[in-house]
Amino acid sequence: MLYLHDVWVNWFEGEENGYNVCHFHEWRKEDGVELLDQVPLLHVDSLLFNYIENDLADLPQQLLDDIYKKAYLRKNHERTQLDYCFVASDGTGILAVDTIGYNIPIRKSRLIPRQEQLVYEMLENQDKTRYSFNPASAPKDFHILSPEPRLMSGLTRKERQLKQLLFMALDQLHSSKNVAEIRYWYTEWSPERYRDIQEMSFEEAWQQLYADAKSGWSQRHATFCENLIKGQPFFEKLWEMEHGPKVN
Repeated sequence: MLYLHDVWVNWFEGEENGYNVCHFHEWRKEDGVELLDQVPLLHVDSLLFNYIENDLADLPQQLLDDIYKKAYLRKNHERTQLDYCFVASDGTGILAVDTIGYNIPIRKSRLIPRQEQLVYEMLENQDKTRYSFNPASAPKDFHILSPEPRLMSGLTRKERQLKQLLFMALDQLHSSKNVAEIRYWYTEWSPERYRDIQEMSFEEAWQQLYADAKSGWSQRHATFCENLIKGQPFFEKLWEMEHGPKVN
């Protein structure tokens, strides 16, 4: 088995979508970066790599058996053995995983560029290990709280986080079923459609607002999001984490 040593990882926990596992250039000073003293390196096929990167489903039992207790975390000059921790690559993408003792990839991290280059070099002449597993028979069910990758493509970490906050606020707005409220907010987004909006049902107005707002990210999106979450402490806290305290 191949091993990597002295691997810096920045764990993103409970992320089912790979776009939320940030690459090195988006790591932040306040992120809790850790050092893996030793970690197994697996060369897997692209189907399995995508399954690990973009889902929170059971890992192949044989894979778990192969890497059991073979990784170590180094902290304050002490080595701590990890039950199920590994780095996987299909030769293109690279991902570190720690299950924290479970059978699913709870924590995921990218690697720093120097380590990524080392992975490519180590796997260049290595055959891929085939693990049997049951990928989902149906396409993954993306929804407003788990947006499809194309809606996040090309955005920065900050923009992705704020866009997901906007979607959370829109989802909450949907649960209210308040037709006057949704007409107000859709008019805020598209004031030129005021007359049309006043004739819309709740569902029609919400669906059209979501359809209009779901693509891209701009200052218009940011301003709308900031206004929409005012007076909601949980959402305001999430905003402040990305944008600084601006909500009045």
